[in-house]
Amino acid sequence: MNRIVVKIGSNILAEGGGGLNQKRISALAKDISEAAGSGHEVVIVSSGAVAAGMKKLGLKTKPREICLKQAAAAVGQSSLMWAYEKSFEDFNRKVAQILLTREDFSDRGRYLNSKNTLVTLLSYGIIPVINENDTVATDEIKFGDNDQLAALVSGLIDAERLVILSDVDGLYPEDPKGNTKAKVIPCVDEITPALETMAGGTGSVVGTGGMYSKILAAKKAMSYGIKVNIISGKKKGLLTALLNGEPHGTEFRPRTRSISSRKGWIAYAIRPKGTLLMDEGAVHAVLRAGKSLLPSGILSVKGAFDTGDAVYCTDPHGKRIAKGIVNYSSPDVERIKGKRTSEIEAILGYKYSDEVIHRDNLVLLP
Repeated sequence: MNRIVVKIGSNILAEGGGGLNQKRISALAKDISEAAGSGHEVVIVSSGAVAAGMKKLGLKTKPREICLKQAAAAVGQSSLMWAYEKSFEDFNRKVAQILLTREDFSDRGRYLNSKNTLVTLLSYGIIPVINENDTVATDEIKFGDNDQLAALVSGLIDAERLVILSDVDGLYPEDPKGNTKAKVIPCVDEITPALETMAGGTGSVVGTGGMYSKILAAKKAMSYGIKVNIISGKKKGLLTALLNGEPHGTEFRPRTRSISSRKGWIAYAIRPKGTLLMDEGAVHAVLRAGKSLLPSGILSVKGAFDTGDAVYCTDPHGKRIAKGIVNYSSPDVERIKGKRTSEIEAILGYKYSDEVIHRDNLVLLP
């Protein structure tokens, strides 16, 4: 089975006058049902709860206050799921609601439990519809978006493809609204800083993510070895055509070597609690020689963290080059930094490990 994640944004689902565009949801349900019927396992990551709640609350513009956004999400989530359930029933498909927060990805146990739940639903032919739990996840409303969630879900379930439905046809070299002659970039093999800068910009009226957010999501998914497509979500049958092999929008081709699911979890799912500044020798050992991080290579410690937390690792100039799970707390690392491994036990009174971060728990950042 080909496992696919389809991300649907608020700008695709929202009606011009407020609420949800039921006709578009029905058209998407048709395309996704056809994909499920042709040998694909499909997971939907959907925005739209706040947009649906805005109409119920009589709001004409997207609320700025966090509490009001949460209220709109709470009111609108049931409408969003009812719209999906009603549409998919027409094609004899069942859907399931999954609400996730950042903590569901940060905690390893909850991460694996989420994966098991999703895989079980797929095994029964059910299409999961995932959204951030905006009613309780303040940080997600303020800074997050479902493009990033879709990338994390793609890595979580070992998807082969992530399809991001956008209100434009794909990635353009310049704003197509300003230059009607601009053409979609058909293929991207590497996401460079220049490409990220080119895609910079703000999001839609009802959503939180713009093209820059989609580029960052594609970058994460590609590191897992997942193919990413950005296509228009407003054209009927386009998803079906894409999955049948027709080129549409922009395709991001993953690098040959991909990180493991566990290292993807370390790189993208866990929130870092601190930073370790490394000397040049440690930078070379980590980057070039594939070594673990030893206490002798640490210059300074920033932040407060415990054993098992994630931290960034930087070069002497502060540039982030890696992220990993520490074997010692920040007070203990402060005491053993710059010391040899043979001195750890004498300094701390115990020695859990020779390494502050073992190579198996260390991920190099792009």
